[in-house]
Amino acid sequence: MPEMVNISSDPNIQDVGGITGDHLRQYIDRIERLEEEKSDVATVIREVYTEAKGTGFDPKIMRQIVRLRKMDQHEVDEQEALLHLYKQALDMQ
Repeated sequence: MPEMVNISSDPNIQDVGGITGDHLRQYIDRIERLEEEKSDVATVIREVYTEAKGTGFDPKIMRQIVRLRKMDQHEVDEQEALLHLYKQALDMQ
């Protein structure tokens, strides 16, 4: 492990392998805040799916639609063609 070298009069700023502890801490703090926000957003999304289910929609199908809408049409067409092919191979159509 590299030796910590104090690069300033501030004891909180350490240099390890060219990385200051304060600079790294700022990135870590930002990441932790974003992870918390991501968790909060995920909770709200689950609540929306629950609400939709309560009005008669199928959350599994809704998730598939959301996933498909993120894709290029070419990718969607390719997946649908493969699904059709696989279903034919299994005598499902």
